[in-house]
Amino acid sequence: LQEQESGPGLVKPSQTLSLTCTVSGGSITTNYYFWTWVRQPPGKGLEWIGTIAYSGSTSYSPSLKSRTSISRDTSKNQFTLQLNSMTPEDTAVYYCARLSGSWGQGTQVAVSS
Repeated sequence: LQEQESGPGLVKPSQTLSLTCTVSGGSITTNYYFWTWVRQPPGKGLEWIGTIAYSGSTSYSPSLKSRTSISRDTSKNQFTLQLNSMTPEDTAVYYCARLSGSWGQGTQVAVSS
C-alpha cells in the first residue's frame, strides 16, 4: 500500500485547507483498515487530526474537532481532510497514513497572508 498527499502548500488565514490522500495498492474499504491524518508543526511532535474507518465512520481530535472534516471517495480510492478557519498555528507538515501501516511522504502547508 502507498499513500500520497496532495493539496495547496500555502493557504491564507481564515481559509479552509483541503488535502487529499490517494491510496494505491489496496482499497480504502478493506475491512479493518483505518486511514488517518497527522501533522507535525515546526519544531514540535506529531499531532493526530482524525481518522476515517473502512466503514466510513470518522473520529477527530477533540482539540480540532470543531474545524475538521474527513471524507472519502471510494470510486477514486481517496480520502480528504478539510480544516477550516486556518491560522498560522496550523502551519505544519501534514501526513496521511494507514493506522499501523504505511505513511505518505507528507506535504508542507504554510498559513500566511
